Amino acid sequence: MQFTTTREQAGKLDCDCLIVGLIKDQAFDSTLSTIDSATGGLLERLKSKGELPEKVGKTLMLHDPSGIEASRLLLVGMGKSEKLDGPAFVRAAQAAGKALRQSHARNAHCLLAEVGVSDRGTDWKVHQACLALAHSDYIYSATKKTDDDAPPATDMVSFPAGDNLEEVLSRSEAIAAGIQRCRDLGDAPPNICTPIYLAETAERIAAEHPGLNVEILDEQQMEEIGMRSLLAVGRGSINPPRLIRLSWKGGKEGDAPLALVGKGVTFDTGGISIKPRDLMEQMKFDMCGAASVIGALEAAARLKLPINVEGVVAAVENMPDGKAYRPGDVITALSGKTIEVHNTDAEGRMILADAIYWTGRELKPAAMVDIATLTGACVVALGHHASGIMTQNDELAEELLAAGLEAADRGWRLPLWDEYQEQIETPFADMKNLGGMPAGSITAACLLARFAEGQRWAHIDIAGSAWRWGKPESATGRPVGMLVQWLESHAGG
Repeated sequence: MQFTTTREQAGKLDCDCLIVGLIKDQAFDSTLSTIDSATGGLLERLKSKGELPEKVGKTLMLHDPSGIEASRLLLVGMGKSEKLDGPAFVRAAQAAGKALRQSHARNAHCLLAEVGVSDRGTDWKVHQACLALAHSDYIYSATKKTDDDAPPATDMVSFPAGDNLEEVLSRSEAIAAGIQRCRDLGDAPPNICTPIYLAETAERIAAEHPGLNVEILDEQQMEEIGMRSLLAVGRGSINPPRLIRLSWKGGKEGDAPLALVGKGVTFDTGGISIKPRDLMEQMKFDMCGAASVIGALEAAARLKLPINVEGVVAAVENMPDGKAYRPGDVITALSGKTIEVHNTDAEGRMILADAIYWTGRELKPAAMVDIATLTGACVVALGHHASGIMTQNDELAEELLAAGLEAADRGWRLPLWDEYQEQIETPFADMKNLGGMPAGSITAACLLARFAEGQRWAHIDIAGSAWRWGKPESATGRPVGMLVQWLESHAGG
């Protein structure tokens, strides 16, 4: 989907669909009044009959409205003005995108940003409308052909011209591309999206964007440097693991980079501690942390951010066979610390232990954030709306929380107090990989913290936000928006 601007008046614009927002219990603004007048009072008649979609996310598509040039008029409910905040605006814009995708419109003109939103300016509203429309336009097609009579994708959406708006639209296209990359990878089936596939995808992206470099470590190279915690998880699979490094060199040479580290378990059976049968097919999404890192690096390259960024992906498949690691094993990680395995389904923290330590030692970042679909406990705690943020650095926590609010990709901070560390103590190793039922998300982060010592580090658990459990929905593309916003805040964006 491409975004553009136009100075043509909305009522006179010849397009497939005109999108306008409606505030509940409020008089029509100048745009709606002009449309109502041009259509002979159509909107007032619908309002008097109670047929206008005024609640947030409700839509009404009118076909061939007389008096305006657009072939369709899409009315989108925005709710009450006093409750119209950023998240509500995004919900309404996504509903508009869904209605647009279900029509046969190939282009549209969007006026949603003309609706007032508390504490949000026009640029923000246009940007979020772009992302919402692009998000709703996404249809998975890698292994399934669309029906011949299926509505086509929307090629282009225009907005009323404004100061610097073309820059806003260019930014939106770049971030939307990163989000779509994340969704494409997350949705890909595990027989296609293997660790090698992730590595090859990173290589293709790097080849397309000057300034973006790639380095791949295979299992022999990882063995030579001592990444035995990561390798232990991948040992039971015929698909060999990979450590993938994407480097964006947009800053000054020698400037310490910001680092993103992603969990890339391309399929998670649980290993010897095998998962229940129900919903195991959704474990293809266990690499969404890796997908978000790759998507964020692609967006950074498209935006040409004037900073250095490192993206590191630990890519493995967790399978049970004669070589698989076992409960009771003690593994020596790259750092030299030992981990007693209590559950082979707590594999994400095993691979991230080596990836985080390697990133800190080799890349020396100014700050590091790891992203992982790490624990079901995080879904219990936060549901599907917020990503869990854990760090011992208050300043970094505030940066990520602020980035999430600005990007409409929210997170919520959970504590990472030293008292929780007691739950991963064991007499047989430096730590165990499971802390028990209480505070499961936090104790998982406690293990990671032991491999991030001396680093300005945070952990984001996206088990609830990367996709929704129990529904045949696609990957959400989160938290690419939050990550890019965080990178931009350090780049002066």
